[in-house]
Amino acid sequence: MLDLTQGQLAVIEAPTNARFFLSGPAGCGKTTVGVERMLYLLAQGIPADALLVLTPQRTLAAPYADVLSGSTYPPGTMALARGRPFAYAGGQVSVLTVGGLARRMVDLFWPLASEAASFAHPDRPPVFLTLETAQYYMARLVRPLLDQGYFESVTIDRNRLYSQILDNLNKSAAVGFPHVEIGERLEAAWIGDPAQRRVYADAQECANRFRDYCLEYNLLDFSLQLEIFWGHLWPHPAVRDYLTHIYHHLIFDNLEEDMPRAHDLIREWLPIFDSALLIYDQGGGYRRFLGADPESAWELRELCDGSPKYGYHDAQAALDESFVVSEGIEQLSDSLAGVIAPDLTPHPPLPPFDFAQGKLGEGAQGVRYLEFSEARFYPQMLDWVSDEITRLVSEEQIPPSEIVVLAPYLSDALRFSLMNRMEARRIPVRSHRPSRSLRDEPAAQALLTLAALAHPGWEVRPGKFDVAYAFMLAIEEMDLVRAQLLAEIVYRLRDFSLSPFDQIKPEVQERITFMLGARYSSLRDWLLAYREGEPLPLDHFLRKLFGEVLSQPGIGFHRNLDAARVAASLVESVQKFRWAMEPTFVEAAAREAPPMGTPPGDGHGSPSDIFELGREYIAMLQDGVIAAQYLEAWRAETDEAVLVAPAHTFLMMNRPATVQFWLDPGSGGWAERLFQPLTHPYVLSRHWEHGRLWTDADEVGANQQTLARLVTGLLRRCRERVYLGLSDLGESGFEQRGVLLKAFQKVLQGTGQQDTD
Repeated sequence: MLDLTQGQLAVIEAPTNARFFLSGPAGCGKTTVGVERMLYLLAQGIPADALLVLTPQRTLAAPYADVLSGSTYPPGTMALARGRPFAYAGGQVSVLTVGGLARRMVDLFWPLASEAASFAHPDRPPVFLTLETAQYYMARLVRPLLDQGYFESVTIDRNRLYSQILDNLNKSAAVGFPHVEIGERLEAAWIGDPAQRRVYADAQECANRFRDYCLEYNLLDFSLQLEIFWGHLWPHPAVRDYLTHIYHHLIFDNLEEDMPRAHDLIREWLPIFDSALLIYDQGGGYRRFLGADPESAWELRELCDGSPKYGYHDAQAALDESFVVSEGIEQLSDSLAGVIAPDLTPHPPLPPFDFAQGKLGEGAQGVRYLEFSEARFYPQMLDWVSDEITRLVSEEQIPPSEIVVLAPYLSDALRFSLMNRMEARRIPVRSHRPSRSLRDEPAAQALLTLAALAHPGWEVRPGKFDVAYAFMLAIEEMDLVRAQLLAEIVYRLRDFSLSPFDQIKPEVQERITFMLGARYSSLRDWLLAYREGEPLPLDHFLRKLFGEVLSQPGIGFHRNLDAARVAASLVESVQKFRWAMEPTFVEAAAREAPPMGTPPGDGHGSPSDIFELGREYIAMLQDGVIAAQYLEAWRAETDEAVLVAPAHTFLMMNRPATVQFWLDPGSGGWAERLFQPLTHPYVLSRHWEHGRLWTDADEVGANQQTLARLVTGLLRRCRERVYLGLSDLGESGFEQRGVLLKAFQKVLQGTGQQDTD
């Protein structure tokens, strides 16, 4: 049974015609209020399909979706505690993002939007693009331009280049300025090397070409969906009447993480709702680099000014009692924020650090809430982190799921080093890095290697090491040495052939073992049998391979839940790619002309090419296209495992942890903005004055605000303890003296003054 405060109950049980703006720091139960308010409205007889729940991204909607699906209900929701069985009528609650709402409306009212938006073929259905498929088309358009000298002075991976051009388009739609002004706005704020202006011009040209191509082939990326909804559908009386007649009650959680256009929509729509609950996280705005605008979100409180209007009960409410953070952690949070950004968050300093005790104060029960260990080299620091986590799990009985290891960036080397140490100590561990491409996941590499072996017509030739790696993952108990030995003997790169195990010399068979040989033979027989039949679309093939072979006993994926999660994400990725690409291929086949994305072959978009989309998908993945957001990767937070993640990723999971480890606080990555030569989150925002120059002072000020927000957000999600993993030399081997480390030094010295050296 939930233990709710009077302040929470006042909002939850407010009249069904009340509009609240609820604010407070992380951990004070705001989302709990949102979920309980939803259940309360349903219990009052409000039809489910009259209720709209909005969040900035799908992962933040999990508490609402889980309750509605029954995965977290019961026990203890308020409706059950008051003797009312949880049942509701009238359809289904809509749990969406503003982008998802825009897509639904574009799909439903396509005839209204297609001609008004100047699509070349308004009579044909739209093709909605994911992040991956949008990058695929962007790559097809930009690659020839790179050969012509575009972006000559830019030295970043191509997939980052494609994503930053798309990010510019998304920001123009999210903020509300024409996409043709992107380059002009960036150039007007630039104060450095004049050569950078050419880069902005190239980025503008690529954005223009991509938009023209989308209009030509009825392709809709996120930016175009949003622009169509805002510019053509929302103003249309039929669309507005449809939305306002369906939805009468609104709950908008994590308002501060959404874009200005979302806030514009609510500003116009809010007076029409029968009731509304707007939830604002003070100190939030972690997605600012993706267009989040906490300032415009905060302005919406004016619509709930506390005075009754038109019979409504309007009010602004605040929660300030944390259910997560301890007194010591809260004091540390306030002091660090005051040191990092004193003009924004003036707070008194903490007492000086007690070096004799090796701790910064104690909680009510003598629990230390800040500890650290100094090491000379980075690997020594990782050893200390791993040993301390082992001690926490074994001696203090802290569940692994209550421990998180955070870094400003999670490189592949750091991820491997940490996870290898944890696995050696038999501590369950998982990692989550949303920007990590599926091609970097070992399970995905193995699946795609097996797919290439099953489709020799693709002419995608995996190397012998790739085949050995696939054998190691696909065959349970096979190590890399025997996998390489087996691949060297049975795999023929020239014709994709796999020799039978019984043709191997007997002494080598014994070395590999007959048990592993039998498992290899089972896998080989399945691949050869598949080759004899009609080829399947890649996502269908992967489902068949996983269900009939890889998930069976004796196969490597049988007990590997992480590999199963990656397989599910890969299948979803391929499926969405096929859905986006098939209409283009079909249209090309009808015209007897290849579309922009036609794979190499006979030069025509024949129906057989549809089944060769798998080859195009593999090529796209090899190009390093960033994976789209898959909910399974975020939902794995329920696993009993230590989480290793970038700090911002953990914040967007919006979950607390008992213990946090912060790696290398001396790194500049905690405070410095990620290098993005083709875009700029502050210049392309609504609050930046067009034509004003972006100076070093602006950069320093923005970094201070970001770091203060990051530190406060992390500590607000920490129950008991923070560990600092310090090393004289950072991951790259250089001495680290970043802003965060200096802030800790000032706080521990009790001076409360910022080091400006």
